[in-house]
Amino acid sequence: MNRLGFAIVATLALTGAQGALAQDVLTIGVRSEAATLDPHWTQLSADLQLQEHIFEHLVDLDSASQPSPGLAVSWAPINDTTWEFKLREGVTWHDGEAFNADDVIYSFDRLKAGIEGATASPAFQLAKGGKAWTKIDDYTVHITTEGPYPTMAEDLAMIPIVAEHVVPGKTPSVDFNSGAAAIGTGPFVYKEFSPGNRIVVAKNPNWWGGDPGWDEVVFRPVGEDSARLAALLNGDVDLIDYPPTVDLPQLEADDRFRVSSIASDRLIYMMPSYRHNEPYITANDGSPMPNPLRDWRVRKALSLAINREAIRDRIMGGASQPTRNIVPPGFFGYVEDLEPDAYDPEAAKALLAEAGYGDGFRMTIHGPNDRYINDARIVEAVAQFWTQIGITTEVDTMPRAVFFSDLIRGGADSFPGFDSPKFSMSLTGWGTVAGEATYTVSGILETYNAATGGGNGNFGRYSNPSVDAKSVLAKQTIDRPARLALLQDATRWAMDDYALIPLHFQVNKWAMKAGLEHMPRTNERTLATEIKRVD
Repeated sequence: MNRLGFAIVATLALTGAQGALAQDVLTIGVRSEAATLDPHWTQLSADLQLQEHIFEHLVDLDSASQPSPGLAVSWAPINDTTWEFKLREGVTWHDGEAFNADDVIYSFDRLKAGIEGATASPAFQLAKGGKAWTKIDDYTVHITTEGPYPTMAEDLAMIPIVAEHVVPGKTPSVDFNSGAAAIGTGPFVYKEFSPGNRIVVAKNPNWWGGDPGWDEVVFRPVGEDSARLAALLNGDVDLIDYPPTVDLPQLEADDRFRVSSIASDRLIYMMPSYRHNEPYITANDGSPMPNPLRDWRVRKALSLAINREAIRDRIMGGASQPTRNIVPPGFFGYVEDLEPDAYDPEAAKALLAEAGYGDGFRMTIHGPNDRYINDARIVEAVAQFWTQIGITTEVDTMPRAVFFSDLIRGGADSFPGFDSPKFSMSLTGWGTVAGEATYTVSGILETYNAATGGGNGNFGRYSNPSVDAKSVLAKQTIDRPARLALLQDATRWAMDDYALIPLHFQVNKWAMKAGLEHMPRTNERTLATEIKRVD
């Protein structure tokens, strides 16, 4: 495009921006499209950030992932096994009905009963610790557990509250997407759900939190990075998430735009599978072989073979923090002395030979191609690193909906009530809840147990009794220094065993028109209430 053409486009973009802002309409270009507005259906961030405009939790998380009052104004343990939650009075649902404890009890009961077809509901948070709940009065709820339970607030920050007078009899997910059941207490009300096109919410004038700042918010899915950036440059959207890392320097230098950023709680890692035989690992001649990933020396070799600094500099544009931890610096449970493995392919080869795999083997690694920043490019880079140490590595990436379905329950031996992951080695991510490691240790390091919720994100099915013991005890320890020691011990043991192979923490970035100001969140979500107009 010549300079005159670019100037015309820029002028039109700014004119469009001024018109949109004058009408208090905010248009957000999002990389991952929300699939459902049913807040009990899934735990994917793309769904959650849309749902959180409509539905609320007893406990909110602030921009630094710290608990803060939501539909509950206070909470505290009243004995070793009982927490008391005081609910916010004067809150109304979008249809004008009053919110009270009946809605909380119904929401918990709905999740506990199970929702047929739900892909990854937050029900496991209610199963943990043997939780039970009781209405004391219209604005008081007691939750009891089998023993001391220090992270009750963090658990309930993941449980959205739905309306007891609306949801019964409605079809899960379907009636939420149609709007029939999408009645919440949040800052915005449902207006339109057009899959593949846009989701629109409108201001809730009766929101207890005050003016949410926009009359209308439009979420437009634009999965391709360059197209999403073009939508911003052309004025079609006001703000985008996940701006292409290669274009960040130009955006930051252009006074027509602004970039916001914050260190993420999102760990990106390679997850090995621990079955005795793996469908995507064979000997060099293609014949079956016992799973080499069960040997910690092989897992360490794979870690040493990865050049994390090269990924940061050449793929992520500097927007990553190489790590060997499972929570980022500053979070409760971070282990200071766990340094990222240095790139050492010769040491990796020596470890493979010591483990009996000096001649290598063949492996396919899987990952999404539209979920994490540069996810497909990272998978390809890791495959090249591993091929260089003698492991012939192929890549298979796919859309996130397909990937996560297979990752969670795509194995040939899956059956209802027992999820069997499909992949032998995969790239995935995990976000830490509420600024502390209890949820992460339990979620991705503890042995999978559908009954207790332990290992709900442990899709490789790693199992270490020593880690389990520390994790379970940490979830029952109120004393913070004692719980910190338990979490750090569990993390050290698992990382010394190379239970998984951490790559980095993402650095979250957003790009927007210069007339906007955005408060970035460690949990990656884009909330319209945290986007403001500036003079």
